[in-house]
Amino acid sequence: MDNKQIRILFMGTPEIAVSMLKRLWSDGYQIIGVVSQPDKKVGRKQVLQMPPVKQEALKHEIPVYQPIRIRDDYEELMQLDIDLIVTCAYGQFIPSRLLEYPTYGSINVHASLLPKLRGGAPIHKAIMEGHAQSGVSIMRMVKKMDAGAVMAQSHVAISDEDTMGSLYDKLAVSGAQLLSESIPKIIDGSAVFVEQNEAEATFAYTIQKDEEHVDFSRDVKSVYNHIRGLIPAPCAYVLVDGKKLKFHKVRRIPGKGAAACGEIVGMVDGGFAIACADGLILADELQLEGKAKMAAKVFFNGSGKNLIGKIVA
Repeated sequence: MDNKQIRILFMGTPEIAVSMLKRLWSDGYQIIGVVSQPDKKVGRKQVLQMPPVKQEALKHEIPVYQPIRIRDDYEELMQLDIDLIVTCAYGQFIPSRLLEYPTYGSINVHASLLPKLRGGAPIHKAIMEGHAQSGVSIMRMVKKMDAGAVMAQSHVAISDEDTMGSLYDKLAVSGAQLLSESIPKIIDGSAVFVEQNEAEATFAYTIQKDEEHVDFSRDVKSVYNHIRGLIPAPCAYVLVDGKKLKFHKVRRIPGKGAAACGEIVGMVDGGFAIACADGLILADELQLEGKAKMAAKVFFNGSGKNLIGKIVA
């Protein structure tokens, strides 16, 4: 069947979903509508901002739907002639009635190797938990979160230098390719869906505020993973003199020194160093509450040098 004849309703919100929408468009599918989260006020000035997926849809004059609660407001979508629903990081639970409505059902592009890391923060948690690899899964949409049968997966190695941001970009590329390869198999009936092993399921729920705080009493690898898993957002922090100190770029040096856990050592190898249980975290870019993000040397020459010897909380 010609791709132009396949009518797809796409549901997604953030940048990673934009990659999927772009690929569907370039593959020639008929995108009959895009469903995204409502516009949101952001920043200190509370400027109303459109989700990235909506911005992309408008470029192609694709109709956009933004229900506040889709479980209460989806009848308009049921009037569309839909062959397949494709979702990626939409951000709301979708009613089963809508998921079961399309001719070929509904699939989801999820940024983890299911059944590992179900939930809204699989990319953050893959790095925070020290995984050696991540990936993308194409699965059937079911009522239970990320629990549908899986038809395809791609694997992406996580390097020691990866942050959430860099892994996000890798998975966006990998996911778009996997989606492109998967849809024809769904349409021609050759796709094989395998049920997930519930006993192996783990979860990656949306990052909570308390998870942004990092504990320097742990080993250096754990602290390093925690920090880079939250870069570029929301960023991990410690408290110094009651103020948040955020980390935007870090390295690590293993090896126990004389400094106590959480002690600010000063400049080491060009980075602002803080001691862990068995090594040092070197911050190359950091940000003190109320200040702009800055390079380690600039920070040290300003307020940083007065912090040497203090213990972060």
